[in-house]
Amino acid sequence: MKNLLVTGGAGFIGANFTQFMLNTYSDVTVTVFDKLTYAGNLENLASVSDDLRYQFYQGDICDAEAVDKAMRQFNIDAIVNFAAETHVDRSLMEPGSFIQTDVYGTFVLLEAAKNFGVERYHQISTDEVYGEVMTGRSTENDNLEPRSPYSASKAGGDLLCLSYFTSFDLPVTITRGSNNIGPYQYPEKVVPLFVTNAIDNKALPIYGDGSQMRDYQHVQDHCAGIDMVLRKGQVGEIYNLGTGEETTNLTMAQSILALLGKPESLLQPVTDRPGHDRRYAIDVSKAGALEWENRYDFAAAIDATVKWYVDNEDWWRKIKSGAAYKEYYAKNYSRR
Repeated sequence: MKNLLVTGGAGFIGANFTQFMLNTYSDVTVTVFDKLTYAGNLENLASVSDDLRYQFYQGDICDAEAVDKAMRQFNIDAIVNFAAETHVDRSLMEPGSFIQTDVYGTFVLLEAAKNFGVERYHQISTDEVYGEVMTGRSTENDNLEPRSPYSASKAGGDLLCLSYFTSFDLPVTITRGSNNIGPYQYPEKVVPLFVTNAIDNKALPIYGDGSQMRDYQHVQDHCAGIDMVLRKGQVGEIYNLGTGEETTNLTMAQSILALLGKPESLLQPVTDRPGHDRRYAIDVSKAGALEWENRYDFAAAIDATVKWYVDNEDWWRKIKSGAAYKEYYAKNYSRR
C-alpha cells in the first residue's frame, strides 16, 4: 500500500489523515480525491502542498469515470474513503444528498477497488450507525440501528463494503469513529461552532438540556487508529475507534468557555433536533488489541482544539463570513 487514494481528503478528517501519512511514512504517496463541496478546502492541505508525494484530483466519488481515471493515472493500490455528507442537521434538511454520496458513492469506489485489484479498501464510518446506546457500549458485532438519514446512509455504506468482502473477496476494513475534534473542522459542527462563537461573544446554542453523551476524540488519535487498522487490521473486520471517555454536550460547552475565559451566560438552550440520540458509547478493546491507544484525553483534546481555532482565525473567519455559511446557520437555528 504505497499509493493511496484518499477520497474526501480536503475535508476535516481526510486532510488530517493525509498530513499524518505523509509526515509518518517516507515511502507513501497520497492522491487526494475531493469534490470540494462546502466542507472541502484546499487550505486544509497547505502544509503538504509542496510535497512531491502529494497530488490533488478534483472529482466526485459518484462519477465512476473520474474515479477510474484517478486510479489509473496515479497507480492506486489502496483506497481510504473519507468522502461523505456528514452533518446530522443537514441530513434532516436534505437527506437525498446523503444517500447519493454515502451509499452510491461508496458503491462506485468499491467497484473501482474490485476492478483495479487494490490491496486494501478502507471505509471511514461512525459510531452513530449503532444508534442511541443508553446502557453498556457498542461492539463491532452489535446490530445497526441508525436514527438519522446521515447515520442510515453510513450504515448502508458499511453493509455494501461487507457485501463486497463476502461476494468478491475484496480486502475491506471499516473503522467506526466517535466524535472527532481538532484542526480544520468546518465550523458548523458543534465544537468549532462553540469555540468560534465564544471567541466573538456570541451565544452557544445548546440542543435541549445538553445532557447528550458523546466521546470526543482528537483527530490525530483517530488518524493513528486508521493507519493501524490499514496495516494490522484483518480484512473483512470492523474496528471501533474512540477514547472510551464520555462527556455531556453541556460539559463540553462549559469547558470551552472556561478555556477562553468567557461567561456561562453565553450558553443558550434551543429546541432539540428531531430524534437526537442521547448517548453514544463504543467498546474500543478490539482496536486496543492491535496495540493502538489514544494520546489525548478529553481535557487535552479540547484544550488543543480551542488553541488551534484561537491561533487560526483567518481560516475560520473566511468560512463564517461567507453567504453559504450564514444561510445554513440562519436556516438551522433561526426557528429554535
